[in-house]
Amino acid sequence: MRICHITPRLPPDYSAVAQLPVCLGTSSIEAGDEIGFLTSEGPAPGDLPKADALPGRVVYLPAPDGARGEGPFRLPALVWSMTRAALPSIRRADVVHVHGSSLVARVGALAAELARRPVVLTLYGTEIWEYQRHRLRPDLFARAYRRAAHVVFYSQGLLTHAMRLGLGRRDSSVIYPPVLPAFTFCDEARQAQARAALGLRSRHVIVTVKRVDALGGHRCLLEALSELIRTHPDTRLIVCGTGPLLPDVRAAARSWGVEGHVTFTGALAPEAVARYDAAADVFVMASLLDSCPPGALEALACGTPVIASDNPGGLELRELFGFDVSIVPRENPLALARTIVHFLEDTRRVRASTRELLDREFRPAQVGAQYRAVYERAARGRDTA
Repeated sequence: MRICHITPRLPPDYSAVAQLPVCLGTSSIEAGDEIGFLTSEGPAPGDLPKADALPGRVVYLPAPDGARGEGPFRLPALVWSMTRAALPSIRRADVVHVHGSSLVARVGALAAELARRPVVLTLYGTEIWEYQRHRLRPDLFARAYRRAAHVVFYSQGLLTHAMRLGLGRRDSSVIYPPVLPAFTFCDEARQAQARAALGLRSRHVIVTVKRVDALGGHRCLLEALSELIRTHPDTRLIVCGTGPLLPDVRAAARSWGVEGHVTFTGALAPEAVARYDAAADVFVMASLLDSCPPGALEALACGTPVIASDNPGGLELRELFGFDVSIVPRENPLALARTIVHFLEDTRRVRASTRELLDREFRPAQVGAQYRAVYERAARGRDTA
């Protein structure tokens, strides 16, 4: 089978929309499939992944930020230009997998429609959380949603929300994000080894892994840290990831007086993130909105308990993993600080039941098999159309 993934970002970006296509592409390659990627011009040339680091050929489509289509029949020249550039890759595919609702994703779905290729659409969160009924005019995202052969939701809560908006559909399913093999359980002894290898000498270590954007909740976490270090001064926060608001968050660390307690790692490979997850006492996800945060799943797989804000993704993680996920109110730094203190004063690793659930349902082989079944149904539908 020939599969073309269309996504706005690829590694080294650590966002879910960058990591999932590569993980699925690797799984498909192992099954004997041919994989390609269409993406927008994202990282600077020096940050682009090496060709052999991705499981397929990458075609970059220039897409300036803020460019928007006005409808399927009155598109600006940029969108038509992108569509024409995407068509050769799409025509070679049996199935087109569109990730999210960015301009590149919407244009890719339109090009797949023109080429009469079935589309599998994965929705990660904000596409549905922010979707309003009055936007059911024929814009490109609504068109892609309606005409996709199959829609995959990143969490059950996201699917439920779509149904509340009247966006339920028959050909849809929930497939949770995969947790890579690099994220494996570490007991207290291996946790200590991870800290030593990373040169972490602080008594307490907190980790967060999240794109640094308006929804990341990093400011709330820094304010909580300023409260926390009053009673636990030997504490270090590791912020893994990058994003458009990273300079602002660095400035916030200075303004809160916690700059000396924070390490900003920037973009990291999964193996490096796994080492920080293993070294941590607790993983914090303070985001304002999430459907199913992969970073929290990865931390749990390393044995580190999670504190998540009461956004839909955090609440769903609590339902799945129970005691190993604690919930705090969004944008409440005092409550977050108190909960972190509890974990620092009573450190532990996650329960065996959490590890078993992750290995049974969240590893790449299991997630890849679920998507493979979706691809095969979509391809059969094309053949019988």
